[in-house]
Amino acid sequence: MNRSQTEIKKLLDVLLAEKQEDQVMYEEQMLHLSHKDKIRKGLSWQPLYIKDSGYGLGDYPYLVIERTKNKGADHKFGAGKSVNLFLVNGDSQYENIKGTIHWVDKDSMKIIFTVDDIPDWTHQGSIGVSLLFDEKSYQEMEKALKTVLEAKNNRLETLSQVILGHIDPTPFSVNQNLVIPSLNSSQNKAVQHIEACEDIVAVHGPPGTGKTTTLVEAIKVLSKKYKNILVCAPSNTATDLLTTRLAKQDLSVVRIGNISRMDEEVLDHTLESTISKHSRAKEIKTIKLKAVEFRRMAGKYKRNFGYSERQQRRLLYKEAKQLAQEAVELENYIIEDVLDKANVITCTLVGANHRYIRDRVFPICVIDEAAQALEPATWIPIIKSDRVVLAGDPFQLPPTVKSNAGRKNGLEHTLLQKVIERLDNITLLDTQYRMNETIMGFSNQEFYCSELKADPSVAQHRIDHSDDTPLHFIDTAGCSYEEQQNTETRSLYNPQEFDLINKHLEQLLAENSQLNIGIISPYKSQVLYIKDRLGEAFLASHDVTVNTIDSFQGQEKDVIYISLVRSNESGEIGFLKDIRRMNVAMTRAKKKLIVIGDSATLGSDEFYNHFMNYCEKHKAYHTAWEYM
Repeated sequence: MNRSQTEIKKLLDVLLAEKQEDQVMYEEQMLHLSHKDKIRKGLSWQPLYIKDSGYGLGDYPYLVIERTKNKGADHKFGAGKSVNLFLVNGDSQYENIKGTIHWVDKDSMKIIFTVDDIPDWTHQGSIGVSLLFDEKSYQEMEKALKTVLEAKNNRLETLSQVILGHIDPTPFSVNQNLVIPSLNSSQNKAVQHIEACEDIVAVHGPPGTGKTTTLVEAIKVLSKKYKNILVCAPSNTATDLLTTRLAKQDLSVVRIGNISRMDEEVLDHTLESTISKHSRAKEIKTIKLKAVEFRRMAGKYKRNFGYSERQQRRLLYKEAKQLAQEAVELENYIIEDVLDKANVITCTLVGANHRYIRDRVFPICVIDEAAQALEPATWIPIIKSDRVVLAGDPFQLPPTVKSNAGRKNGLEHTLLQKVIERLDNITLLDTQYRMNETIMGFSNQEFYCSELKADPSVAQHRIDHSDDTPLHFIDTAGCSYEEQQNTETRSLYNPQEFDLINKHLEQLLAENSQLNIGIISPYKSQVLYIKDRLGEAFLASHDVTVNTIDSFQGQEKDVIYISLVRSNESGEIGFLKDIRRMNVAMTRAKKKLIVIGDSATLGSDEFYNHFMNYCEKHKAYHTAWEYM
């Protein structure tokens, strides 16, 4: 076993421990909750109404269901998650069938089932749906790591050793004449390195530096060199953004996988949509209609009919199944034809092992937002690729690790971080196009060794000419703005910090009503409190968005308020210690950033001490007393 395989073996052990702890947490939650509590917590819907049913790609049956109670309530369902559809009789569940969510919104979802037909009981009583433990992601990550472990005397063995820094990468020379006029020098350098890549290239893209723009231009260049390019991201949202941006470059893009709340641009490039435009798509429809007719005829024969009727029913179902198989074979031919002709195939990391591309080998894969991906997930597209491009920023949101064992054993440490630490072929995008240079300055010195510069077009971004203070820290120390705890969720909120934001916001909007504004807090209870107090009508009419830090990743606003919430005598700051999340929050503002917090609570932490010193140096320090 070489050094890379030894490292991967340790990673696999950590992943299995994470899976086990995650499953235990899920089972404890689900087993100890009553059916009513599962509904209340958004883990289950019941009763349901079947809005639509049919057969989709691969002749898999689907149901579109809608909940008839608790409409509009928050829930934990999401596209790609596994669910259990069940028949309810009193307090018991009798029949059940497992499926996968194709899309979901507030009150309805489409579920796809990998069976021949939807059971009759779905129309015979009260049905419900509940979340299942998500084994699929873990299974795909395990498979990928085991594939790397077993790689011997092949391209994957060499590539994995290069990526992990255990052998030297293949030397390459860049094409200095490859210059795209719309890109700056660091972006062009990244494109040149990506085009010349023989093994692995990493693009480090801090906030506002045009990482996605750079990747899109690089993929355009790669499309002239390679037949098929695999482009991935950890989330559906990031994958959809890449799909849309690439399609606008007149590239043939096919989006693989399940997409929640697809807009028209993305929908048009899904595999299903592309198949429907194929010259032979009508043949599939004709065959499927025949199959449906045979099923309908078979359904007329009930179980209590005689022998001949049962035989007839069996023959009709057999004919329907044969037609379905014929449709599948034709679909498979069309799918291969569509994928062969695509410049780019996009999918999530887990989606890279989707059944339609499982056996494909790609000349190169480009992975965006790699700093948000667990390392085991990042290997899923890598094992089917000859070259790899990783792009992201390890100083923004990290991947989600659920177990203490995972955190202790470095599961949060991403493959992009390893590559940046171990290899030389790293390109830093050094010019940002979002923030006033004073807003940018603190993150620049804390995270990026002061290597970033603000483009002249944004360096002096301000609300108006009279605004000479793009940055504010409002100190609530000594004002008795004590944090409070939501007794049910255990999350924290701070009502007085909201009052302060509200006063500041009123004054700001009175002077300039055309601004788009974001209000961010690390604590969900504070977000919900602010939303409730401001009201939906106010938020909509004034273009104000309120959300957690994670939800603001990738966004930008003219003005950002950050409510830090923590204010206590013991100096406890909890997960404010995750300074990568604070980096995300502090780099969303284009023209003005206002941070509200208690210096007495925050001052024990080095990062926040540095921030307050930075604010004092730039005359951005204020006290809450000025606003009371």
